[in-house]
Amino acid sequence: MSVQASSVVPPVAVAVGAESPSTLRNVWRRLLHERLGLLGLALVALLLFTGIFADWIAPFEPNRINVPDRMQSSSLTHFAGTDQMGRDIFSRIIKGSQIALIVGVSSIAIALVLGLALGMLAGYGPRWLDNCLLLLFDTIYSFPTVMLALTVITLLGVSLKTIMLVVVVSTTPVYARLVRTSTLSLKNSEFILAERSLGAGPVRVMLRHVLPNVVGPLLIIASMDIPSVITLEAGLSFLGLGVPPPAASWGRTLNEGYNLIRDAPWIVVAAGIPLILTTLGFTFLGECLRDMLDPKLRRII
Repeated sequence: MSVQASSVVPPVAVAVGAESPSTLRNVWRRLLHERLGLLGLALVALLLFTGIFADWIAPFEPNRINVPDRMQSSSLTHFAGTDQMGRDIFSRIIKGSQIALIVGVSSIAIALVLGLALGMLAGYGPRWLDNCLLLLFDTIYSFPTVMLALTVITLLGVSLKTIMLVVVVSTTPVYARLVRTSTLSLKNSEFILAERSLGAGPVRVMLRHVLPNVVGPLLIIASMDIPSVITLEAGLSFLGLGVPPPAASWGRTLNEGYNLIRDAPWIVVAAGIPLILTTLGFTFLGECLRDMLDPKLRRII
C-alpha cells in the first residue's frame, strides 16, 4: 500500500504546483478579452483607490459646514453641489466610499475566513460536529437579514461595528455550507486518501489539499456579495439605522437628499451614482471570473 501511495502523490503535487501559475495567466489573458470583465475590474479598482485615498483626494473637508455656500448646484468649485449646510457633496461621496469599502470588503473578508474554517471543520470533522455546526448554520440562516439587522441594532445601538457584525453573522453560514458541501465531495478523493495513508494529519490535509480546491469558487461568490452588503449599509443608513451622523455615508447622503429632492435633486443623483457603479463593477467582475473558472461555463477565446 505504501508503494502505491508514494507513486500516486508526487504526480498530484507536481500537477497542482505546475498548474497554478498557468491558471492565473490564463485568467488574466481571458480577462483582457472580456469587455464587461475589464469594465468591472476598472470600477472595482476605482472604488478601492477612492476608499483608500479618500482623505487625500477629497477637495473639501466632508463635514465642514459653510452656510454661505448652502444649496448650490453643480459648479467648477463644487462638482456635485452642496447640501443645506453648505457641505460639499462630492467630498462626502468620496469619503462615503471609504465607509462602503470598510463595511463591504472587511465584513465579507471576515465572513469568508470564518466560513472557510467552519465549513471545512463540518465537512472533514466527525459526524457529531457536522450535525452541530449544520444546526447552527440553519438556525442563523433562517432569520431574514433585515429583521436580524433591526434586532441587533436595537440591542447594540447604531454604529459601523454593529452593521459589520450583522453582515458577518448573516453571511458566514452561507459560505460555511458551500465549503462543507465541497469538502464532503473531496473528503474521499483518491489524492486525499493517498495523503492520509502517508500519515498526514487532518490539519495538513485541510490546509494543503481541501482549502485550495474550495477557496476559488467561494471568492467569486464573495465578490458578488460585496455590493449587496454595501447596499444593505446604505439602506440602513437611509432609514437612520446605519452609520450615525455626521458620517458621510452614501445612504445618509441619500436620506438628506431625499428630504430636499424638490429643491436640490443633485444630492440624490450624486449619492445614487456610486451605488450603481459599485454594484455593476463587482457584478461584472464576478460574472466574468465565474465564466472563466467554472469548467461548465468556460468559453474558449
